Amino acid sequence: MSWSVWFALVGAAVLISLTPGAGAINTMTNSIGVGWTRSIWGILGQQLALLVHIAVVAAGVGVLVAESHVLFEVIRYAGAAYLVYLGVRQLLARPEAVDAEAPVVRMTAWQMFRQGVLVNLTNPKAVVFFLAFTPQFIRPSRPVLPQYGVLAATVVVVDVLVMWFVFAVAARGLRRMTRTPSGQRRLNRIFGGLFVGVGVLLASVH
Repeated sequence: MSWSVWFALVGAAVLISLTPGAGAINTMTNSIGVGWTRSIWGILGQQLALLVHIAVVAAGVGVLVAESHVLFEVIRYAGAAYLVYLGVRQLLARPEAVDAEAPVVRMTAWQMFRQGVLVNLTNPKAVVFFLAFTPQFIRPSRPVLPQYGVLAATVVVVDVLVMWFVFAVAARGLRRMTRTPSGQRRLNRIFGGLFVGVGVLLASVH
């Protein structure tokens, strides 16, 4: 992959990562709940799902998902249902008594990692997106595997940086609201509503 192509890839990856979606909402929710540092676990889970999507496309299975209407719809509705479930769970969460200085620890590292994987993995539109995205940066005349390796590493590194240093940092300003029951209820309604909204959008937009 030439430097000019790589720089174009970096620019595209930054724009994609900055686009608000389920991953960004998940990252902000984790940052508020457990603090900026520990929110990295959810972000890493999301990256594993991205790698799976890229591997699926590289293996050619992505074409099957894109062309099989039934398979695509099943995965799409499953992903939408999971996001709605997360939103409803957030909306129904009860305020917790917290220490004046400590963040609210609601999930373990493994729970955040697993949720991050599921949030991104159950979005079949990501497979279709990578089907359209990757050919712009892969040259069939050159060894394909190293090119996919560079693409995957670039997309993952950029997404980690954007999620952790943009969305997770932005959420830190809201964390003070978790110090009171009313603030927790307000944030639960905001992020619960966002999860439900994204889930409904995923289910309704074709």
